[in-house]
Amino acid sequence: MRNSTDRQVPVLLWPFYAVWRLLTFILNVVGRLICSILGIALMIAGIAITMSVVGAPVGIPLASLGFLLLIRALF
Repeated sequence: MRNSTDRQVPVLLWPFYAVWRLLTFILNVVGRLICSILGIALMIAGIAITMSVVGAPVGIPLASLGFLLLIRALF
């Protein structure tokens, strides 16, 4: 199978292709940034909730979810 990067873009469509690639790059970077900020916030909230012994069953999964979001944002 051919990948989308293997195809040649016609000269007349190249400006649209360049704008599309720029837009996808910007959305990818913004998505990763939001994911990392949300992951850090959930980790902090989970650790704060875990400090009280009663909230530990809720805080530990919340902190682990934040950690997994942070890992997803990095890789």
